[in-house]
Amino acid sequence: MSQFKFNADVAKINSEDVKDYSVAIISTDWNKHITDVLATQAKDTLILNGVDEENITLMRVPGCFELTFAAAKVYENYDVVIVIGCVIRGDTPHFDYICDGVTQGISHLNAEGTTPIIFGVLTVDTEEQALDRINGRIGKKGEEFALTALKMAEFSDTY
Repeated sequence: MSQFKFNADVAKINSEDVKDYSVAIISTDWNKHITDVLATQAKDTLILNGVDEENITLMRVPGCFELTFAAAKVYENYDVVIVIGCVIRGDTPHFDYICDGVTQGISHLNAEGTTPIIFGVLTVDTEEQALDRINGRIGKKGEEFALTALKMAEFSDTY
């Protein structure tokens, strides 16, 4: 089975406005050993692509369900918001409720708001799958979230 791999070279940002973009990264404390890596990858990628480090704000919330509330509270103050979380399937339907809730919430904010909100929530069956998505085996998702954020901020500026 082949795995889709993000091509970061194709996604490089060439806008001179990038340095002035203000970016909020809202990350969860739940599964912190994964979300901290994703948030660091995102921040480092933003800086590597020219965003001024002073324009990047990292915020923390307890879990994924709280990402929608946090994004709704701050999105008007930023050019783009990245929400970062990781939900690992367990033995109960809680996984489904959390994933559905945060997906619907962020989708609603994107449809109704004026600021792009990037969905950086890993929804995986096992911890190993999450680790594969942060260590490069199946990509470095934090980098992908940041590049997507820059593309969407650029899109928002254009249209």
